[in-house]
Amino acid sequence: MADLFADDPHPPSSGPDEPRDDAPLADRLRPRTLAEVFGQEHLTGPDGAIGRMVAADNLSSMILWGPPGTGKTSIARLLADAVGMRFVAVSAVFSGVADLKKAFAEADKMASAGQKTLLFVDEIHRFNRAQQDGFLPFVERGTVTLVGATTENPSFELNAALLSRAQVLILERIDHAALGRLLERAEALEGSLPLDADARDALIASADGDGRFLLNQAETLYNAQIDAPLDPAGLGKFLQRRMAVYDKDREGHYNLISALHKSLRGSDPQAALYYLARMLVAGEEPLYVLRRLVRFASEDIGLADPQALTQCLAAKDAYDFLGSPEGELAIVQACLYCATAPKSNAAYAAQKAAWKSAKETGSLMPPQNILNAPTQLMKEVGYGKGYAYDHDADEGFSGANYWPEEMEPQTYYAPVERGFERKVRERIAYWDHLRQERKHV
Repeated sequence: MADLFADDPHPPSSGPDEPRDDAPLADRLRPRTLAEVFGQEHLTGPDGAIGRMVAADNLSSMILWGPPGTGKTSIARLLADAVGMRFVAVSAVFSGVADLKKAFAEADKMASAGQKTLLFVDEIHRFNRAQQDGFLPFVERGTVTLVGATTENPSFELNAALLSRAQVLILERIDHAALGRLLERAEALEGSLPLDADARDALIASADGDGRFLLNQAETLYNAQIDAPLDPAGLGKFLQRRMAVYDKDREGHYNLISALHKSLRGSDPQAALYYLARMLVAGEEPLYVLRRLVRFASEDIGLADPQALTQCLAAKDAYDFLGSPEGELAIVQACLYCATAPKSNAAYAAQKAAWKSAKETGSLMPPQNILNAPTQLMKEVGYGKGYAYDHDADEGFSGANYWPEEMEPQTYYAPVERGFERKVRERIAYWDHLRQERKHV
């Protein structure tokens, strides 16, 4: 059996280790307390979920979901230290079932001696569904308090049984101000960076919320022992990376993406193209812009033009394939398509309404006639009885009721009279008419 901690620079402990003098800057600046975790105060502050658990000295299992470089690993280690738990780290990339069994066996042994274990599982989404099931009995018995970290949406990557036993906490991209404080900590340790004020802002903007990336870039600058301060152009040339020249108060990252989004929503392709150019010429990450366009295609266009989402995803693939500058033309095409497409936020509004309803009525059973009956017992108690197969009905529409018996039918999605949604609206109206007719037959 492989040693569980052979590749782990942080073996089991009750608190953070002192970093080596030759360790990377990001490791040497790893937070020593939860108060030093920048950018996640909504979780670690006194009113946050983590802050409250620490104050009560009672941790529950949790999934930390957020982008890279936002402090997931640091928070897990500091949680163990804050409540006096033994810390064990496992990476789903390097560990298998045998490693997990060993970790659980050791946790059982330590629990008998009165020592609780916090099991941190990095990239937990990389374990398959069967492996995730293996956590359940140990979490239920309290053998371990599970803290999983993932960059992927837990709703899709983790099974429901595991999610029901763990609280999902969302970490945010570290904002400009918090990244600035992180850079100040680096300078307190290593000295001032060889950058003028504009280049410093450009370096922070280029990190796109990733604290680890920012510190790695800063370490590159320290190692180069540059004499004269660099401006944004010089910094970009040195790092072989275009740097965004943003005025953080007026023309920064968030102002320009907001201007682009509003121009797209307002169907102004000329203004949208201008702000797109401003961002890309300044050095904004093209993939960030593409992520925003993909979101816009769903939020502000939706089924008014279903091709908008396809265009944006195709632009992402084209950019991945071609890179800069050739691939940027695909981003322009997606931007212009979104700006000139018919607009509808009906899908976005429907999502919010449906999610709210699901939270309020999430325990209601669907009607028995639309449930499958794979066993004889389920057939005997009425599962599937009376189901109307729509393909056998007139016009392929039975008009059956699919809502829980305790719940009135709801209307979440209200398509607009624009683009393709006009046809969708007509279909729904026609089906509603048939449903009313057949209800009274």
